[in-house]
Amino acid sequence: MIRRQVVITGTGLVSALGEGPDAHWNALSAGTAPVVDEASYAPWTVHPLPALSLDTQIPKKGDQRQMEPWQRLGTYAAGLAIDDAGARDLVADMHLIVAAGGGERDVPLDEQVNAELANANDPAQAGARLNELLATGLRPTLFLAQLSNLLAGNISIVHGVTGSSRTFMGEESAAADAVRIAHARLAEGRGEIALVGGAFTAQRWDLVLLYRGGDGMWEGPHKPLSERPASGQGGMILGGMAGFLVLETEEHARARGARILARLDSVASDASRRAAPGEAAEAARALLPRVAPEGVEAVISGASGAPDAWAEEEAFLRGLDAPVRRPANLIGHGVEGAFPAHVALAALALSRGGFYGRMDPADSGDAAAPSRILVTGFGQWRGEALAALSRAEKN
Repeated sequence: MIRRQVVITGTGLVSALGEGPDAHWNALSAGTAPVVDEASYAPWTVHPLPALSLDTQIPKKGDQRQMEPWQRLGTYAAGLAIDDAGARDLVADMHLIVAAGGGERDVPLDEQVNAELANANDPAQAGARLNELLATGLRPTLFLAQLSNLLAGNISIVHGVTGSSRTFMGEESAAADAVRIAHARLAEGRGEIALVGGAFTAQRWDLVLLYRGGDGMWEGPHKPLSERPASGQGGMILGGMAGFLVLETEEHARARGARILARLDSVASDASRRAAPGEAAEAARALLPRVAPEGVEAVISGASGAPDAWAEEEAFLRGLDAPVRRPANLIGHGVEGAFPAHVALAALALSRGGFYGRMDPADSGDAAAPSRILVTGFGQWRGEALAALSRAEKN
């Protein structure tokens, strides 16, 4: 089988630093300070989303109203990627692969349930009351609004993307597999153009408390990513973000005269059991030869700050002789949005012929203009992923 070269021709990137390539290039090249909200969800900090002009990508107010914030964010970023690729006339042929979490919970109802059942002494009565509250309190449309594949549906409706459609759930691994499968489909000749990405909103009490339940969250004001483990606590600071990519076969992109940002050479993922220390690092090492056989010149790390995952990724990174940048210190951890956002950052650096300043005190080395960049992704609980990108020849 002849494998086709896959290239990135458009990115849609939104984070606490702003939206689009210029905002991120300027901020990350200038050594900007983290953008954080330390008050709204205290004692936990989040990296908030910027204000978005939704009308520019979701023109119908009715479409905006029927979406939850994470759907609006993803649909908006998908539109940015399509525009960046100059591919509005190709959406009918565009395959769509999306990574997304579940929708938002009905927080007021959750609070009512907890308040009424907190002091219940009779399990039978408590169970009956719970059933009553759920039967009378939950809106029927809530279940539809929570379906993750509605993000793909909204992208199809708003932007007219009508090729095949897939949605992945499963935190960081969902995003890595979305990019991996989009790349594989094009490389194997099962399509010429695809839109792939993920979105995550951090400004949600339900998610803050969900990840706090696993002792995965940093508590208190913002502290540099690499300095959190020394406290004995470690932990993530969630960040709202979306990353979408327009992928094309190189022949298709060059035939239509598209601007090529970077080549996406290879993507691989695994899900080791992490039954013993070092297992995840070893799983990533096993992926490296087939993802980047020619080596790498720089790394964009998906480090989240989750303590165990941090230790595993650091063990893996120590084996690479390359400068490392850790965006989560500045934009937080975006779970389903993180891996495609970091791939977009790598493509941006390759297209601009430069690299980013240090983002975290642990960042090391300098790379004036790398030609090959490795993107890592270590899920806070499970999942290892690598993507290799290289500079494309000028059109």
